Amino acid sequence: MKLVLATNNRGKLKELSEIAAAADWLQLELAPAEFDPEETGETFVDNAILKAAEAARMTGQLAVADDSGIEVEALGGAPGIYSARYCQGSDADRRAKLLQAIAGVADENRGANFVCCMAVCDPSGAVLHTCCAKWHGQIIREERGENGFGYDPIFFLADLNLTAAQISSEQKNSLSHRGQAWRAILDYLNSIK
Repeated sequence: MKLVLATNNRGKLKELSEIAAAADWLQLELAPAEFDPEETGETFVDNAILKAAEAARMTGQLAVADDSGIEVEALGGAPGIYSARYCQGSDADRRAKLLQAIAGVADENRGANFVCCMAVCDPSGAVLHTCCAKWHGQIIREERGENGFGYDPIFFLADLNLTAAQISSEQKNSLSHRGQAWRAILDYLNSIK
């Protein structure tokens, strides 16, 4: 089964391919270079559907998209769907802004969830399946770790006593919001192949 990932991000292709390694019936490919839909949805699911439908229409194949971000409890769920656009600049700039926004919040009130929603669409744009997953942690006060990207260096996993940027990619793939959602999508695709 061919499946288009509604992204041009080779890192995401690598990550999802590693998780899907046992699914030898699945062939993943990236969306065309000109793929660049505007994310106008109000939820993670909305944005995943927008991206999957556009990639499926462009390629004439089944497509899957994810939309993900971090929801910080002390900020009422922000930055949420705006996680990648929380401020201009780099991932480090976004982490700095988030740390500043909750600087006065007590450690016990710094809970957060990474959220990932995925959608599968067919070439007509019809939504075949959606799923969402969450990964709970807390925002620590300083960055730790060199692995991962985005908010990983400040996302602390109490049961491991490590941040998401300090665990291996294998551990991250087994625990993360994206890993959970992608395995649910693989189960769905396996049921329709």
